[in-house]
Amino acid sequence: MSAKSASNDVSKEKLVADLKVVVADAEELLRATASQAGEKVSAARERIQASLATAKVKLSDAERALLEKTKEAAKATDEFVQDNPWRAVGIAAAAGLVLGVLISRR
Repeated sequence: MSAKSASNDVSKEKLVADLKVVVADAEELLRATASQAGEKVSAARERIQASLATAKVKLSDAERALLEKTKEAAKATDEFVQDNPWRAVGIAAAAGLVLGVLISRR
């Protein structure tokens, strides 16, 4: 997996998390204004509910796509390790060495 792809996955995860917060906040706002009367408030509440329903569907789709990409990356990694066990050990050792050097500098 490239660094750009990993960055995109992190961005997507953050976007999904942020959207969940927005949806939860909007639902709470709807509950808080449930006792409010008036034609404009009622119309706004209906539009928000419709938008929330759409957002929930899109959020679910985004989570599903992110999960599929994660599974694909895990499968590709597993296949690489199975096909190249010594190379994988070498890469892990090099990464451990780099992390050890970085940590010891603190």
